Amino acid sequence: MALNDIQKKQCETSRWNFDSLKAIFLNCTLKKSPELSHTRGLIDISAEIMRKNGVKVDILRPVDYDIASGVYPDMTEHGWEKDDWPMIYQKVMEANILIIGTPVWLGDKSSVAANVIERLYSTSGNLNDSGQYDYYGRTGGCLVTGNEDGAKHCAMNILYSLQHIGYTIPPQSDAAWLGEAGPGPSYLDEGSGGPENDFTNRNTTFMTWNLMHMALMLQKSGGIPAHGNQRTEWEAGCRFDFENPEYR
Repeated sequence: MALNDIQKKQCETSRWNFDSLKAIFLNCTLKKSPELSHTRGLIDISAEIMRKNGVKVDILRPVDYDIASGVYPDMTEHGWEKDDWPMIYQKVMEANILIIGTPVWLGDKSSVAANVIERLYSTSGNLNDSGQYDYYGRTGGCLVTGNEDGAKHCAMNILYSLQHIGYTIPPQSDAAWLGEAGPGPSYLDEGSGGPENDFTNRNTTFMTWNLMHMALMLQKSGGIPAHGNQRTEWEAGCRFDFENPEYR
């Protein structure tokens, strides 16, 4: 949808500069490229907002790659002949922003999304130069599409998982579109009403800007302050004001 004159002026006069940020969208559709992905339709809205504001954007479909199942960084060391995850993981680590997109199946995120989260978890114990967990200083969000209930359930699961491994989750960092329950048009199908849905478009826009703002804030401040959250210091005996109640 083309921008009107007022919208163009807002973009041109924005005081925010996000040129230093990178974002990666992992579209966890079950459909291999180039098959139409309805989740990609919603992703494109968020990605275009980012591009208009200088963010470097990468969009991948994990289903297009040979990603082994498991919770180790490289599953070729655990019996698998091939594993493309280390390459995708490198792209994830180069990005300030990670957005996981998923369709809803049986009220839950896709099996591809579950696999991606398990593989993200496999390196959650890695540490940065400050002794914090390696995902610290990055922001995460999610986008969900489907024609059955479960969008909020998917978002709760994905966003919990991302914050658990170290991602910062800003306010309102998810958006979704759901069609009528049961068989019916999906997001990009003619007559679905999806691309025109103001509620979804508003939430997707707010999510995108909140992710960019939070990512820039973290970048400018050098990430999450490294005190009270360093595993290296804890293992060295520092307890950051912790006191075991039984010794009081």
